[in-house]
Amino acid sequence: MNKSKKGKPFVFPNSFILAIGYIRYSFHLPYRQTEGIIEATGKRLPSKSPSYGHICKRINRLYTDIKRDKTLDDDDDYIIVLIDSNGIKVTNRGQSWMSEKWNKQNKSGYLKIHVAVDIKTKEILALEVTDEKVHDGKMLRKLVNHVLDSSNSRGPNKIKIKSVLADGAYDSKTNFLPFSMIL
Repeated sequence: MNKSKKGKPFVFPNSFILAIGYIRYSFHLPYRQTEGIIEATGKRLPSKSPSYGHICKRINRLYTDIKRDKTLDDDDDYIIVLIDSNGIKVTNRGQSWMSEKWNKQNKSGYLKIHVAVDIKTKEILALEVTDEKVHDGKMLRKLVNHVLDSSNSRGPNKIKIKSVLADGAYDSKTNFLPFSMIL
């Protein structure tokens, strides 16, 4: 690969850069995170691991033909829903200072935003805003029902949910029961 080249020769072969590209594509990583993974796992490389700029330039110069799995495209009428929540503080003043100085607890708390997303299209399918007292597990069925109701309004293009992904905060006995038993 480096024969009859002028200037500094390439250190890493195209096959290695291509493997890095596949890792980056498979895990949806930015170039700097890809560089960190190669640096952490490539301790036995003959020279220093490639920088993110080197990885970016070399991957963009290579011809890569990444084929999508046809079995994933067969389920176009099914979606996989990801559900999670996040908290937002209502006020930004010094809460610990207030409680120490005035012996007062902050009553404003925070808001929780519960979101249901289609993992293939990254489209937000349902969104609920609650206060901090509402447990995540109680919102799962409401969000899934909201997704199903909005897909029923689309007419003949009804979307069916293949599976629902959520973290451990949504674990409860009622959430593991099939919807047909609850409804």
